[in-house]
Amino acid sequence: MTGTVTISMEEALALCESAAMIAGANAEVANSLARSAVAAEAEGQVSVGLAHFIDYLEALEAGRIDGQAVPEIARPAGAIILSDAKGGAAHPGFDRAFDDVVDTAQKFGVAIFSQKNAYTCGALGYFAGRLAGRGLAALAATNGPALVAGAGGTKPVYCTNPLAFAAPAAGGPPLLIDQSSSATAFVNIRKAAHAGQSIPEGWALDAAGNPTTDARAAVKGTLLAFGGSRGANIALIVEILSAGLSGANWSLDAPAFMTGSQSPGTGLFVLAIEPKLLDPDFETRLRSQMDRLAGDYGVHIPGKGKVAMRQKSRERGLAIPRPAYDEIARRADRNSF
Repeated sequence: MTGTVTISMEEALALCESAAMIAGANAEVANSLARSAVAAEAEGQVSVGLAHFIDYLEALEAGRIDGQAVPEIARPAGAIILSDAKGGAAHPGFDRAFDDVVDTAQKFGVAIFSQKNAYTCGALGYFAGRLAGRGLAALAATNGPALVAGAGGTKPVYCTNPLAFAAPAAGGPPLLIDQSSSATAFVNIRKAAHAGQSIPEGWALDAAGNPTTDARAAVKGTLLAFGGSRGANIALIVEILSAGLSGANWSLDAPAFMTGSQSPGTGLFVLAIEPKLLDPDFETRLRSQMDRLAGDYGVHIPGKGKVAMRQKSRERGLAIPRPAYDEIARRADRNSF
């Protein structure tokens, strides 16, 4: 059966929470995972939305996410907050520390949240965007199992290693940039493989290290960084920020996030900055600059579309692809509302 099922964001959240708890998550973990996936779906990021939430459910059942793990939060210095996810999801530790990150940044001007031993976090912009919603500029980085070749190499050494940045702007949506270091996200390669579709040149290599447009061969091979060595260098920077500083697994050492029973043990780095302490007029100046770039120079400003999609989702509900809805509903033991 094809098509979509339209439900409200609240109904989607309840459905996902039920499925996660049946898969082995406690109420806190279930809510934390569900909120992140529903937020991504509402903003039009379907590849890391409810379709990806099924990956979380499978990981909970297999033990790659410890659904009962309690993050261990530490404060080794005034502006530094550490989290050990203990083999659980990436989101609960950040959720627990969120207000502390905001308060610390407002007090000291900056705050760093660094986490290790977590499952992969899905939409990275979710973390930076929430801080922008509290008036902070934020930079976030995370790693995962090796999927992407390094500069000059043909074997995977980095994950897609995304980088996200968000900043508040007066009188409108924040700036929000969320992009992988790879030419595309792995979930897009996997989606194309499942659909039997080809992929553009420059996205991946096959298992023998040859360029390929066959998505199935790419899944078994290696993704390529965007922009060649420049993108690979950014992937290395992300790797150091997220895994090196936190003590998390390097991508080369991280167990797979789709198979097995071990957590990939990934890292997450979030830097929050209080811009008002640097320039009280920052938000007004940023809005003016964004409007000038968009209006006078035709520049696409990331973030506005996500806010519009989220508002549309609140008003009209989420149109979830029938296969994803049916799978989550089956796992939640709920076929309808």
